[in-house]
Amino acid sequence: MLLPQTIAKLLVISLVAILSFYFIKNTNQTSLSTDGSISHPYRVMLIPADGGTEDGTRADFKPVFDAITQTTGIHFDIKVGQSYATVIEAICSDVVEIAWFGAASYLPAKQRGCAELLAVDVKDNSTSYFSGIYALKESNILTVSDIQGHSIAFGDPNSTSSFVYPVAMIVDAGLDPVKDLGKIRITGSHANSLKALSEGQVEVAAASFDSFEKAINQGIIDANAVVVIGKSAPIPNPPLTMATKLPEEVKAKLRLAFKNVHKSPNVTPEMIRGYGGNQVDRYDTVITDEILTPALVVISNVTGDIRAAILAKANK
Repeated sequence: MLLPQTIAKLLVISLVAILSFYFIKNTNQTSLSTDGSISHPYRVMLIPADGGTEDGTRADFKPVFDAITQTTGIHFDIKVGQSYATVIEAICSDVVEIAWFGAASYLPAKQRGCAELLAVDVKDNSTSYFSGIYALKESNILTVSDIQGHSIAFGDPNSTSSFVYPVAMIVDAGLDPVKDLGKIRITGSHANSLKALSEGQVEVAAASFDSFEKAINQGIIDANAVVVIGKSAPIPNPPLTMATKLPEEVKAKLRLAFKNVHKSPNVTPEMIRGYGGNQVDRYDTVITDEILTPALVVISNVTGDIRAAILAKANK
């Protein structure tokens, strides 16, 4: 005779299986009918670079997608993933046609054959940005090597600029990112890490300079209370990508739309936005994986073992 607890577990498992079946079924049906029309828009998912809220990262990119809709008639349904891994799985499971994420997230999607490059934003002829490590001024931490024994907040472990590059900077400073650091917090996003720093929950935080400047402008952190103790080498801008399964004519249509959006009538310069909601000059669609080579070198040095060890320490 089955115990009540066992029966309850079996019911839960059955319910999950049924829901999963209908989710996959409905997702596949939607994928087949997605065509960029107003009733079947292309589905977009963004990494939660600034907290993952609908009024955060989504608002950063909505103007440029609206501009493309205005000039081409192509419609989009924009969402923000709950984590970087969620976005990788979304494009690899045919849940979305377009995804935005950094090099550290693009690499596994590319290796799985799910995604290819669509466009990258350009400002002042530059397609790069920077990662930083920040400390509370009162902590008297002045350099990356000074963080030994101090607490630190990283973003998502799949984030290029709030995890991978900061870890590489710590290693370059001669420190063991596990043994030499104090308490480690994995916050899930740049904004959450900077918030933890501003509230004194940690003494050090890692995030992109775009997120750092945005947090200052929004009053999340006090610029006079925080110091920059480390700045990375230039990082290739996080690219917009598209599903490899899309028909070639659709890929060409999307590339052309992003290529010309900044020149289109009735589109104002303020609508051409990129990472962090920053106004950019244009989007480059003639890009190849070589543009990400500098980042991939750094990513390869932050091995899976290092990542796993950091996560294990953070979970203690």
